Amino acid sequence: MAMMTDYHYENEDDSSALWIKEAPPVSFSGVSRFRRWLFPALTATVILVLIIALGASNAKTSNRLWSVEQSVSNLSDVIQSLNASLQHAQETAKDVQRLQFAVENNKDQLASVSEALKQLSAVDSLSRSVASLKCSLERIINNSSAVDGCCPLGWEQFDLNCYFFGSLSLSWNESRVWCDKHEAHLLILHTDKEWEFVTRHSVPEFYWVGLSDWRTGRWEWVNQTPYTIERRRWVPGQPDSWAHHGLGPGDEDCAHLHRNGRLNDLHCSIKLRYICQKHSVRV
Repeated sequence: MAMMTDYHYENEDDSSALWIKEAPPVSFSGVSRFRRWLFPALTATVILVLIIALGASNAKTSNRLWSVEQSVSNLSDVIQSLNASLQHAQETAKDVQRLQFAVENNKDQLASVSEALKQLSAVDSLSRSVASLKCSLERIINNSSAVDGCCPLGWEQFDLNCYFFGSLSLSWNESRVWCDKHEAHLLILHTDKEWEFVTRHSVPEFYWVGLSDWRTGRWEWVNQTPYTIERRRWVPGQPDSWAHHGLGPGDEDCAHLHRNGRLNDLHCSIKLRYICQKHSVRV
């Protein structure tokens, strides 16, 4: 019995030793590790937010600076333009001053020119008187009537017309203008007698005549009278309206007397001698 009792107690002690366990100690290592990383993470987050905010602020500032730079650049262009305008105005003012100075210094010369014009008018009147006297003498010598009229000095008379064979070289249009200023027109020919008279004085030179096709594309005299081409009056193969002359737009639209007395077409800008024609004047 005693043995049983002891054994029983031993078993009870052993049972308590098996089932009663000490509570495991609480581990603070995970909490410590979390706290250790929490502050740097918050710091990094704050820094990141600050960087983003500063970046956005810098972008706005950059845009504003770019806008300011553009405004400054535009203002610089305006200033340069104003400076150029000011310089031009100053140069213009200097030109005006020089012109005023020249006018003041040339008053005497202008007076001399005015006097010369008066003298020229007197010379022109004298020239007309000489022409009238010449005409009267020729009528007496040739036993002709006043019906035939007279021509200015330097002009050739044939029938009832006067002809001027210019010695200067002008373009077709310049020749037309010169004749107009002298109350005449570029040569217009109709009869064989007129052709013979003119070619007798023109050969072997080139002379513009009042014949062209630039206005309508058809040949006409300078007084807009239609012209029918007579092949016997033209150089063989002409007019050919040659367009490869290299003298600008248009082909050969104006006619002239060739050195053989026949017609040929040329570009109107070429400079040749010219023949003016007008009616003789009764004196």
